[in-house]
Amino acid sequence: MNLVNPVSVRALLVRGMLAGLITGALALVTAYLLGEPHVDAAIAFEEAHSHDHGDGGVELVSRTMQATGGLATGILVYGVALGGIAALAFCVALGRIGRFGPRATAALVALGAFVAVFLVPFLKYPANPPAVGDPDTLDQRTALFFLMIALSVLLAVGAVILGRRLAPRLGNWHATVAAGAALVVAIGLAYAFLPAGGNVPEGFPATLLWEFRLASLAVELVLWTGFGLVFGELAERLLTPKEAPAGHKADPAAVTPAA
Repeated sequence: MNLVNPVSVRALLVRGMLAGLITGALALVTAYLLGEPHVDAAIAFEEAHSHDHGDGGVELVSRTMQATGGLATGILVYGVALGGIAALAFCVALGRIGRFGPRATAALVALGAFVAVFLVPFLKYPANPPAVGDPDTLDQRTALFFLMIALSVLLAVGAVILGRRLAPRLGNWHATVAAGAALVVAIGLAYAFLPAGGNVPEGFPATLLWEFRLASLAVELVLWTGFGLVFGELAERLLTPKEAPAGHKADPAAVTPAA
Protein backbone atom coordinates (compact mmCIF):
# COMPACT_ATOMS: atom_id res chain seq x y z
CA MET A 1 0.00 0.00 0.00
CA ASN A 2 1.40 3.40 -0.99
CA LEU A 3 0.98 5.96 1.77
CA VAL A 4 1.91 9.56 1.07
CA ASN A 5 4.37 11.08 3.53
CA PRO A 6 3.80 14.52 5.14
CA VAL A 7 6.21 16.27 2.77
CA SER A 8 4.31 14.95 -0.24
CA VAL A 9 0.96 15.84 1.33
CA ARG A 10 2.00 19.50 1.53
CA ALA A 11 3.33 19.42 -2.03
CA LEU A 12 0.15 17.73 -3.29
CA LEU A 13 -2.02 20.26 -1.45
CA VAL A 14 -0.23 23.12 -3.22
CA ARG A 15 -0.54 21.34 -6.57
CA GLY A 16 -4.22 20.66 -5.94
CA MET A 17 -4.88 24.34 -5.27
CA LEU A 18 -2.89 25.27 -8.37
CA ALA A 19 -4.84 22.78 -10.47
CA GLY A 20 -8.05 24.19 -9.01
CA LEU A 21 -6.98 27.69 -10.00
CA ILE A 22 -6.14 26.63 -13.56
CA THR A 23 -9.35 24.70 -14.09
CA GLY A 24 -11.29 27.41 -12.29
CA ALA A 25 -10.13 29.79 -15.00
CA LEU A 26 -11.42 27.37 -17.65
CA ALA A 27 -14.72 27.06 -15.78
CA LEU A 28 -14.89 30.86 -15.58
CA VAL A 29 -14.68 31.17 -19.36
CA THR A 30 -17.36 28.49 -19.71
CA ALA A 31 -19.64 30.22 -17.21
CA TYR A 32 -19.19 33.60 -18.89
CA LEU A 33 -19.88 32.31 -22.39
CA LEU A 34 -22.64 29.81 -21.62
CA GLY A 35 -24.21 30.93 -18.37
CA GLU A 36 -24.21 34.72 -18.31
CA PRO A 37 -26.48 35.21 -21.36
CA HIS A 38 -29.14 33.11 -19.63
CA VAL A 39 -28.67 35.04 -16.38
CA ASP A 40 -29.23 38.28 -18.28
CA ALA A 41 -32.40 36.87 -19.82
CA ALA A 42 -33.65 35.70 -16.41
CA ILE A 43 -32.93 39.12 -14.88
CA ALA A 44 -34.86 40.78 -17.71
CA PHE A 45 -37.82 38.51 -16.94
CA GLU A 46 -37.54 39.32 -13.23
CA GLU A 47 -37.40 43.08 -13.85
CA ALA A 48 -40.41 42.95 -16.13
CA HIS A 49 -42.30 40.93 -13.52
CA SER A 50 -41.31 43.39 -10.78
CA HIS A 51 -42.44 46.38 -12.82
CA ASP A 52 -45.78 44.71 -13.38
CA HIS A 53 -46.24 44.63 -9.61
CA GLY A 54 -44.66 48.03 -8.98
CA ASP A 55 -41.91 46.79 -6.63
CA GLY A 56 -38.60 47.67 -8.26
CA GLY A 57 -35.47 47.37 -6.12
CA VAL A 58 -32.22 49.29 -5.73
CA GLU A 59 -29.23 47.69 -7.47
CA LEU A 60 -26.44 47.47 -4.88
CA VAL A 61 -23.89 45.90 -7.24
CA SER A 62 -23.91 46.66 -10.96
CA ARG A 63 -24.71 43.85 -13.34
CA THR A 64 -21.38 44.42 -15.11
CA MET A 65 -19.49 43.87 -11.87
CA GLN A 66 -21.53 40.77 -11.09
CA ALA A 67 -20.79 39.26 -14.52
CA THR A 68 -17.06 40.02 -14.42
CA GLY A 69 -15.32 40.59 -11.09
CA GLY A 70 -17.95 38.89 -8.99
CA LEU A 71 -18.15 35.85 -11.24
CA ALA A 72 -14.36 35.56 -11.48
CA THR A 73 -13.86 35.85 -7.72
CA GLY A 74 -16.53 33.30 -6.93
CA ILE A 75 -15.42 30.64 -9.41
CA LEU A 76 -11.67 31.02 -8.83
CA VAL A 77 -11.99 30.87 -5.04
CA TYR A 78 -14.35 27.91 -5.44
CA GLY A 79 -11.85 26.15 -7.71
CA VAL A 80 -8.88 26.73 -5.40
CA ALA A 81 -10.81 25.59 -2.30
CA LEU A 82 -12.19 22.45 -3.91
CA GLY A 83 -8.80 21.73 -5.48
CA GLY A 84 -7.18 21.72 -2.04
CA ILE A 85 -9.90 19.51 -0.56
CA ALA A 86 -9.73 17.11 -3.52
CA ALA A 87 -5.92 16.93 -3.17
CA LEU A 88 -6.31 15.82 0.45
CA ALA A 89 -8.90 13.24 -0.65
CA PHE A 90 -6.37 12.05 -3.22
CA CYS A 91 -3.78 11.57 -0.47
CA VAL A 92 -6.24 9.37 1.43
CA ALA A 93 -7.32 7.42 -1.65
CA LEU A 94 -3.90 6.74 -3.19
CA GLY A 95 -3.08 3.07 -2.71
CA ARG A 96 -6.31 2.37 -0.82
CA ILE A 97 -8.84 2.02 -3.64
CA GLY A 98 -6.86 -0.34 -5.83
CA ARG A 99 -3.57 -0.52 -7.64
CA PHE A 100 -3.98 2.74 -9.49
CA GLY A 101 -1.23 5.20 -10.26
CA PRO A 102 -1.44 8.93 -9.43
CA ARG A 103 -3.10 9.87 -12.73
CA ALA A 104 -5.81 7.21 -12.47
CA THR A 105 -6.39 7.95 -8.78
CA ALA A 106 -6.74 11.67 -9.52
CA ALA A 107 -9.26 10.88 -12.26
CA LEU A 108 -11.29 8.65 -9.92
CA VAL A 109 -11.24 11.26 -7.14
CA ALA A 110 -12.36 13.95 -9.59
CA LEU A 111 -15.15 11.71 -10.90
CA GLY A 112 -16.30 10.83 -7.39
CA ALA A 113 -16.23 14.49 -6.35
CA PHE A 114 -18.22 15.54 -9.41
CA VAL A 115 -20.88 12.94 -8.69
CA ALA A 116 -21.06 13.35 -4.89
CA VAL A 117 -20.52 17.09 -4.54
CA PHE A 118 -22.41 18.29 -7.61
CA LEU A 119 -24.41 15.77 -9.63
CA VAL A 120 -26.39 14.05 -6.86
CA PRO A 121 -27.40 17.34 -5.15
CA PHE A 122 -28.04 18.90 -8.58
CA LEU A 123 -30.54 16.21 -9.52
CA LYS A 124 -32.55 16.97 -6.36
CA TYR A 125 -32.03 20.73 -6.24
CA PRO A 126 -30.99 21.90 -9.73
CA ALA A 127 -29.45 25.32 -10.25
CA ASN A 128 -31.95 28.10 -10.83
CA PRO A 129 -31.44 31.47 -12.52
CA PRO A 130 -32.74 34.73 -11.01
CA ALA A 131 -36.54 34.99 -10.77
CA VAL A 132 -36.92 31.28 -9.98
CA GLY A 133 -37.88 30.46 -6.41
CA ASP A 134 -39.51 32.46 -3.64
CA PRO A 135 -37.01 34.95 -2.09
CA ASP A 136 -38.58 34.33 1.32
CA THR A 137 -37.51 30.67 1.17
CA LEU A 138 -33.93 31.35 -0.01
CA ASP A 139 -32.32 30.47 3.33
CA GLN A 140 -34.33 27.26 3.58
CA ARG A 141 -33.47 26.21 0.03
CA THR A 142 -29.79 26.98 0.59
CA ALA A 143 -29.75 24.90 3.78
CA LEU A 144 -31.45 21.99 2.00
CA PHE A 145 -28.94 22.13 -0.84
CA PHE A 146 -25.94 21.97 1.51
CA LEU A 147 -27.65 19.22 3.50
CA MET A 148 -27.98 17.24 0.28
CA ILE A 149 -24.27 17.76 -0.44
CA ALA A 150 -23.34 16.54 3.05
CA LEU A 151 -25.59 13.50 2.75
CA SER A 152 -24.26 12.69 -0.71
CA VAL A 153 -20.62 12.84 0.40
CA LEU A 154 -21.27 10.79 3.55
CA LEU A 155 -23.21 8.17 1.61
CA ALA A 156 -20.46 7.95 -1.02
CA VAL A 157 -17.81 7.45 1.67
CA GLY A 158 -20.02 4.85 3.33
CA ALA A 159 -20.43 3.01 0.02
CA VAL A 160 -16.65 2.88 -0.43
CA ILE A 161 -16.19 1.51 3.09
CA LEU A 162 -18.98 -1.03 2.54
CA GLY A 163 -17.43 -2.17 -0.74
CA ARG A 164 -14.03 -2.70 0.86
CA ARG A 165 -15.54 -4.75 3.72
CA LEU A 166 -17.55 -6.92 1.35
CA ALA A 167 -14.68 -7.50 -1.06
CA PRO A 168 -12.99 -10.36 0.88
CA ARG A 169 -16.25 -12.34 0.89
CA LEU A 170 -17.86 -11.38 -2.41
CA GLY A 171 -14.91 -10.44 -4.58
CA ASN A 172 -14.18 -6.96 -5.92
CA TRP A 173 -16.79 -6.98 -8.68
CA HIS A 174 -19.76 -8.20 -6.63
CA ALA A 175 -18.76 -6.03 -3.66
CA THR A 176 -18.67 -2.96 -5.91
CA VAL A 177 -22.07 -3.79 -7.37
CA ALA A 178 -23.57 -4.35 -3.92
CA ALA A 179 -22.11 -1.13 -2.52
CA GLY A 180 -23.28 0.81 -5.59
CA ALA A 181 -26.80 -0.58 -5.26
CA ALA A 182 -26.88 0.36 -1.57
CA LEU A 183 -25.73 3.86 -2.47
CA VAL A 184 -28.46 4.28 -5.08
CA VAL A 185 -31.13 3.11 -2.62
CA ALA A 186 -29.87 5.44 0.11
CA ILE A 187 -29.80 8.43 -2.26
CA GLY A 188 -33.30 7.54 -3.47
CA LEU A 189 -34.55 7.59 0.11
CA ALA A 190 -32.92 10.97 0.68
CA TYR A 191 -34.61 12.30 -2.47
CA ALA A 192 -37.96 10.97 -1.28
CA PHE A 193 -37.85 12.39 2.25
CA LEU A 194 -36.24 15.77 1.65
CA PRO A 195 -38.67 18.52 0.57
CA ALA A 196 -38.77 19.75 -3.00
CA GLY A 197 -37.03 22.91 -4.19
CA GLY A 198 -38.53 26.22 -5.25
CA ASN A 199 -41.33 26.40 -7.78
CA VAL A 200 -40.87 27.96 -11.21
CA PRO A 201 -42.92 31.17 -11.49
CA GLU A 202 -45.79 31.28 -13.95
CA GLY A 203 -44.72 32.37 -17.38
CA PHE A 204 -41.01 31.72 -16.91
CA PRO A 205 -39.56 30.32 -20.18
CA ALA A 206 -38.97 26.59 -19.80
CA THR A 207 -36.27 26.66 -22.47
CA LEU A 208 -34.34 29.34 -20.60
CA LEU A 209 -34.51 27.35 -17.37
CA TRP A 210 -33.33 24.17 -19.11
CA GLU A 211 -30.45 25.93 -20.89
CA PHE A 212 -29.32 27.63 -17.69
CA ARG A 213 -29.18 24.30 -15.89
CA LEU A 214 -27.26 22.73 -18.78
CA ALA A 215 -24.79 25.62 -18.59
CA SER A 216 -24.35 25.00 -14.85
CA LEU A 217 -23.70 21.34 -15.58
CA ALA A 218 -21.15 22.27 -18.26
CA VAL A 219 -19.25 24.53 -15.85
CA GLU A 220 -18.91 21.74 -13.29
CA LEU A 221 -17.91 19.22 -15.96
CA VAL A 222 -15.15 21.52 -17.17
CA LEU A 223 -14.00 22.18 -13.61
CA TRP A 224 -13.78 18.56 -12.48
CA THR A 225 -12.59 17.07 -15.76
CA GLY A 226 -9.86 19.68 -15.98
CA PHE A 227 -8.89 19.15 -12.36
CA GLY A 228 -8.60 15.39 -12.81
CA LEU A 229 -6.32 15.84 -15.82
CA VAL A 230 -4.18 18.73 -14.54
CA PHE A 231 -3.78 17.48 -10.98
CA GLY A 232 -3.19 13.93 -12.19
CA GLU A 233 -0.29 15.13 -14.29
CA LEU A 234 1.17 17.22 -11.46
CA ALA A 235 0.80 14.36 -8.97
CA GLU A 236 2.36 11.89 -11.40
CA ARG A 237 5.44 14.07 -11.81
CA LEU A 238 5.77 14.48 -8.06
CA LEU A 239 5.21 10.91 -6.94
CA THR A 240 6.65 8.81 -9.78
CA PRO A 241 10.41 8.28 -9.37
CA LYS A 242 12.46 9.46 -12.31
CA GLU A 243 14.54 6.89 -14.12
CA ALA A 244 18.21 7.15 -13.26
CA PRO A 245 20.72 7.67 -16.09
CA ALA A 246 22.35 4.52 -17.51
CA GLY A 247 25.11 3.24 -15.27
CA HIS A 248 23.94 5.33 -12.33
CA LYS A 249 22.19 3.75 -9.37
CA ALA A 250 19.56 6.07 -7.88
CA ASP A 251 19.27 6.55 -4.16
CA PRO A 252 15.80 5.17 -3.22
CA ALA A 253 15.48 7.62 -0.35
CA ALA A 254 15.98 10.55 -2.73
CA VAL A 255 13.40 9.57 -5.30
CA THR A 256 10.69 7.79 -3.34
CA PRO A 257 8.22 10.30 -1.84
CA ALA A 258 5.93 7.64 -0.44
CA ALA A 259 6.65 4.93 2.04
